[in-house]
Amino acid sequence: MSTNDLNLPDLANPNQPVRSGGGGGGVAQIDDRDKIAADLKPVFDVPVSVQAVIGRTTIEVSKLLELNEGSVLELDRRVGEAIDIYVNSRLVARGEVVVVDDRLGVTMTEIIKNSDA
Repeated sequence: MSTNDLNLPDLANPNQPVRSGGGGGGVAQIDDRDKIAADLKPVFDVPVSVQAVIGRTTIEVSKLLELNEGSVLELDRRVGEAIDIYVNSRLVARGEVVVVDDRLGVTMTEIIKNSDA
């Protein structure tokens, strides 16, 4: 699913038409884009928690206490398998780990619909 599937406008691209919310599926005017941006403005500063989960495992407390530097935990994912991306503890996407400069990042490769989660 892409942003277009959600009928969300690309507010950063003023040349892209906005789909009108009204029935005919027509294209809204630029004034409508400004209204949409203004309507969404109160939520722009709302903090959300984003987690990129590369895998999970379950171990006993006794094994946990034996872990030290250099210990390896086997996770439930294979190399190259997509990771899960959660926003506020809700699965919203899957992606791949990438390196940006000297930091890790995530490229979203799939947006999860509510029924897919």
